[in-house]
Parts: sequence; C-alpha cells; structure tokens
Amino acid sequence: MGYLLYSLFFSVLVLSTVAYFTRHYWLHLLPIPEPLYTRLPSSFRDDIEAGLSSSAFDLSANVEAGDSRQGLDGAAKKEVQRIMKRRGVGFDEARRLYMQERFKQNGIGPDGRPRDPKFVSFS
Repeated sequence: MGYLLYSLFFSVLVLSTVAYFTRHYWLHLLPIPEPLYTRLPSSFRDDIEAGLSSSAFDLSANVEAGDSRQGLDGAAKKEVQRIMKRRGVGFDEARRLYMQERFKQNGIGPDGRPRDPKFVSFS
C-alpha cells in the first residue's frame, strides 16, 4: 500500500512539473473567464502606460502636444488588449489581427480591396 501511494505521489509530482514547464504551449487553450470589469485607459498617457503604443504606432506626440481627447477608441482598445492577452502577442501584432478581423467583417480582403463581386476598379 505504501509503495502504491508513493508511486502515485511521484507520478503526480512529475506530471505537474512537466505541465508547469510546458504551460505556454497549452495554457491559451483553457477557457479562462475574463474579469467582469477592467478599467480602460482614458487618455493617451494611460494608453501608453497600458502598452497600447509602439514605434510603428507612437502616441507620445499626442501627449507632448497636450492633446485633450479621450485617447484611442474604447471598444478597439478592449479588443486589442484581449487579443494581446489571449494570444500572447505584442501590440503591433494584436492591432494587425484586429484590423484583419474588422476587414473580414466589412467585406474587405487582406489586400485592402472590397470583396464585392460588383466592384470595378480602373487603374
């Protein structure tokens, strides 16, 4: 009986150690619920502090100019932050994925052209 208990304990220990060290491969597959409420940034300065800025999408000029607007779009910020958290990507990649999804919803191809079969372009 003691040998069986020891074997069971040791196998659980080994499995949990392996699961811990490989968690970045499988953790995104778990249905982890989002918090009910997260406060979104309400200014450009808060957007920068929340990680919603990069060298390709620089918000520091808005802060330096004293821009009094509310910052980036609230729904877009929430979705980009969700993509960053779920997929483990940076801001630029999350913004790209968000825009591709928006293009798809609005009938625009990845190349920026409308997918409407009646679309005619003269170029």
